[in-house]
Amino acid sequence: MPILETRQLNWPDEEHTAASAALLAGRPGLNNATVALYGDLGAGKTTFVRHLLRALGVVGTIKSPSYSVMEVYDLPALRACHFDFYRFNDPQEWEDAGFREVFADPGLKLVEWPDKALGLMPEPDLSITLRVIAAGHSVESRHVVFDAFSATGQSLLP
Repeated sequence: MPILETRQLNWPDEEHTAASAALLAGRPGLNNATVALYGDLGAGKTTFVRHLLRALGVVGTIKSPSYSVMEVYDLPALRACHFDFYRFNDPQEWEDAGFREVFADPGLKLVEWPDKALGLMPEPDLSITLRVIAAGHSVESRHVVFDAFSATGQSLLP
């Protein structure tokens, strides 16, 4: 799918990550969007998703779906599913897990490591690519690229 629009940001710290997540949480189109998150291990994908889910109203523990593959959050205004396909060895595992039905249902889908389901998972509305920029001893900033693949994705751009 062609990219319709791109935006780039720098997140110098976690406060900026949280602010971007809060901004995204306020977009009406998010309620029924698929957001793909790209980046190396430790790039901040799960941290961003946690901030986004908090901004959407999730209380309590927000677990990483690294082992469970999917965590579901039923909120008053929407259902949010957080996926992590890192452990997939074959894209067919996406199909075998029954995710075609999950992705066909309404709600927000947040997908880490979407490339592990290449060719089977529907195209995202928005992709977010995070790249760590080392800035000092323990401070790391992130360069973030937002790519919209649909009108919904464009409505979610910062």
